[in-house]
Amino acid sequence: MTDLFRFRPEMRFAPAGVQALPLYLIEQGAPLPAVLTPAQASFANAQGFTGAAGSLCLLVDESGALAGALGGYGTAQKRARSRFTLAGLAAKLPGRAWSLAGDLPEADWAAEALGFLFEGYRFDRYAEAKLPEARLVAPEGVNAARLEALAEAEALARDLVNTPANDLGPAELETATRALGALHGATVSAVVGDDLLAQGYPLIHAVGAASPRAPRLIELRWGTAGPEVALVGKGVCFDTGGLNLKPGSSMGLMKKDMGGAANTLATAHMIMALGLPVRLRVLIPAVENAVAGNAFRPGDIFTSRKGLTVEINNTDAEGRLVLADALAAADEEAPDLICCMATLTGAARVALGPDLPPFYTDDTPLAEALAAASQTHADPLWRMPFWAPYEAQIEPGIADLDNAPSGGMAGSITAALFLRRFVTEADRFAHFDLYAWQPTAAPGRSKGGFGQGGRAVLGALTQLFDL
Repeated sequence: MTDLFRFRPEMRFAPAGVQALPLYLIEQGAPLPAVLTPAQASFANAQGFTGAAGSLCLLVDESGALAGALGGYGTAQKRARSRFTLAGLAAKLPGRAWSLAGDLPEADWAAEALGFLFEGYRFDRYAEAKLPEARLVAPEGVNAARLEALAEAEALARDLVNTPANDLGPAELETATRALGALHGATVSAVVGDDLLAQGYPLIHAVGAASPRAPRLIELRWGTAGPEVALVGKGVCFDTGGLNLKPGSSMGLMKKDMGGAANTLATAHMIMALGLPVRLRVLIPAVENAVAGNAFRPGDIFTSRKGLTVEINNTDAEGRLVLADALAAADEEAPDLICCMATLTGAARVALGPDLPPFYTDDTPLAEALAAASQTHADPLWRMPFWAPYEAQIEPGIADLDNAPSGGMAGSITAALFLRRFVTEADRFAHFDLYAWQPTAAPGRSKGGFGQGGRAVLGALTQLFDL
């Protein structure tokens, strides 16, 4: 595909028919399995194995050969405070195939198996990383091929977000999109540089004009039948803040400001890999928000693709600008659904933290489908309101819209209201304010770039359109 990402064998299940050892998951305080020999039970007790989450006790037979393992599954209360408990064992198990055995605790084994696959990810482009060698036999009743496609998508999102901006600019993001399109037989095109002005994308052009790396709108199309689904992802490959320059402490993670684009491409991969009967359209405004003599300025006013004028009151609120033109283009075809993904506001992090992205929609069936899918697909989301009384805050008077209203309150909501102004024809619309980053390592979640929202969108699609 491309060296920007790869699909990892470590993130697949053990092949069918492989000889696997049993892995007994034990809830904390539960008795040991009756199938253990007296010697094995005595050894587990001597080791102090209690079933604490993530603990491991290897078992041997009479000859001293490895015969299985006990894995701590913790308490229900402990599991409720984390995700992917099974993944905590992946890096500790010896490098061979393992099969869940015995009377298993009550659990969502599809989610647990997915977390085990996620634990196989390490970002090793610039330095060697030790990869877990244990492989899991797909638990009975789970769709192994589907979970592997979801794991591939997660690897794609993480690789793109983790790649630093010197190796991932707008052109490289286009290259990655073209590689993904080639994998699935999709068509990919791009409007680049000054052609953005000629073809009606003035906000994308304005934000990216100061960088020597030409801004662009990348488009992927796939499928010929079914509902039209448009995915729009913020592709700000690095964000200095522009003339409203960010302080150094805020600029350190700005390689991840294309996390919306990364998660959009991950979602597209899942849709295409699973062959969902939809007409898929992906739009990624890819820019670098840089500083130069031709950078857009506070106080500038631009006319967007939609015809709405926008006053620039902060050049560091650039994501909603590039998304506005892309959303307007997506909306022109009146699709059945538009989903917008963006690492958009710090306000969303203040409200909900890094692990729980908010989503916005006026459509109750869509909101219910996303909420349900976020639970069943281990992809947490929380609905926030398009709060109409705040509309006046994004109306500066001198122009139709203000890209950065003063006051500092409800920043995620006012950003979502801004974006909604550019979607008037689509049947359904949802906006996701993502973080796309795991601050500290956890089971199934290595520190760094992280997938958010895509699995919930996938699940909602299948429910809404009966796919």
